[in-house]
Amino acid sequence: MRKRRGQSIICILLSVILLTGCAYASELSFDSPPENDGDSSFTTLGLAPEFDYEVPESLPSILVDQLGYAADSSKIAVFCGESLPETFTIIDAESGESVYTGKIEQKGYDEETGVYISYGDFTSFRIYGTYYIEASVIGQSYTFRIAHNPYGELYDAALKQYYYNRCGLTLSSELAGDAAHNACHTREAQMKEDASVKLDVSGGWHVDEASTRSVTIGCATVDYLLLAYELFGHVFDDNTGIPESGNGIPDVLDEVKYEIDWLLKMQDARSGAVYSSVSSADSITLGYLLYIDPVTMDATIQFAAAMAKFSYLYQDYDRAFATKCLQAADRACRYAEQYLEDVAPEEYFYAAAELYRATGKQRYHSAVKNYLQQNPVEDMQNDFVFWGSVTYLSTKQKVDMNLCGALIKVLMLEGERISYASKNSKFLVSASEQQNGSEQLLREITRLAVVDHIITNHEYATVLQNHLHYLLGRNLQSISYLDDTGSRSYADVNMSQGIMNQVERNSELILMLSSIMEELNLIGGNYTSS
Repeated sequence: MRKRRGQSIICILLSVILLTGCAYASELSFDSPPENDGDSSFTTLGLAPEFDYEVPESLPSILVDQLGYAADSSKIAVFCGESLPETFTIIDAESGESVYTGKIEQKGYDEETGVYISYGDFTSFRIYGTYYIEASVIGQSYTFRIAHNPYGELYDAALKQYYYNRCGLTLSSELAGDAAHNACHTREAQMKEDASVKLDVSGGWHVDEASTRSVTIGCATVDYLLLAYELFGHVFDDNTGIPESGNGIPDVLDEVKYEIDWLLKMQDARSGAVYSSVSSADSITLGYLLYIDPVTMDATIQFAAAMAKFSYLYQDYDRAFATKCLQAADRACRYAEQYLEDVAPEEYFYAAAELYRATGKQRYHSAVKNYLQQNPVEDMQNDFVFWGSVTYLSTKQKVDMNLCGALIKVLMLEGERISYASKNSKFLVSASEQQNGSEQLLREITRLAVVDHIITNHEYATVLQNHLHYLLGRNLQSISYLDDTGSRSYADVNMSQGIMNQVERNSELILMLSSIMEELNLIGGNYTSS
């Protein structure tokens, strides 16, 4: 910033120029000062003052879940700083009145972040409303709600993201609001390897800003959504505001079916192989083009697993369509079995587990047992191993009890590891505060959600809720990982990091929310605050 000190400053500047050399002087120029007409005001050097610098963002030192807390749940705020007062106060955001006073409990220095951490527990405060926390020396937190179910609207919004991402469908302003648009990508797409071959591959979900539709990303998303429905089905309702709402089928299954309809179009009718994706490009001579990307083994075997899983869970609603999906799954798996050297073993294990549960065929059971005997499961970090293990444990077909016992033991150890890491973290989560994005945290919490469902551990339920609080702002960046949720979210900073803006991460969030809502006995869409 240049401060105007009168004409005498010219001499100072010229002296500096002479001392620093002609190379710098040649870059500077000055306008001649105007004639002094008697005006006593000082003159400038002809350079307009500039003020376009970024003011460092001031983040609160009191960290809260910026969405809010269920009235009957545990409620903890995190305080950052070495010298803190002994108490904190909850302020009603509307009236400005103090409504609760609690003690600040010091937890010590966090070596990973270099910050002193303390907690303020206000679990006993259950009055519905909107509040913020205040403490002398360190200021105020962002606002938050206390309600019967603060997560119902979030659950609906997360599930509706898939409706907004639908390709080939006109989104009405009534249901989509500002996201409404006419049907897109409805023309036939051409094979990338042979432009003379064209197919109708409309439908499915866009998975990125380039409007790509990916079989592997779509299948992974389907797998997580179906797992959430399978474990926590009563949480899902039929009223999230999509075209199929009110048809007697949970909206999560309606949404998955929209993707399934597209996946079926991606299977080669002759061989059973599956094309990997649909991409687009602008051609100067031909205009906007859609390309069908070549067959891959990843797409084919993951298609087989997702189709079999959907068939198993959808048969109560439409047996004929479920059977069609199962037949498509079997054909894809048989194609992949011809090229097993190119198929990842854990992906084949998962597909075999789903097909065995859906069909009872012994050849699929043999594939499951062979994998588990040759590759003893030591952890559940790999999605395909995790999904396949959970499916094998939940099948009604005959199973190998020794193998099931080993899988349960690994799942239990995984739950204990995550719980232990969370209790030893100043931020009460298993993932590192220095993590890049939310992938690690979400992967861990999906594992814990399954373990908690199996053994119903109250301690695990609290860990699950703490992870959600972290994602909603109770982290050192004081940022909500959920797009447009809370006072400060990744929608304001980096859209690519927002969980709800990533179709696969969003499905993991839905699994996490479903587990928490089941624990708190809440139903999706039931989010009244009184």
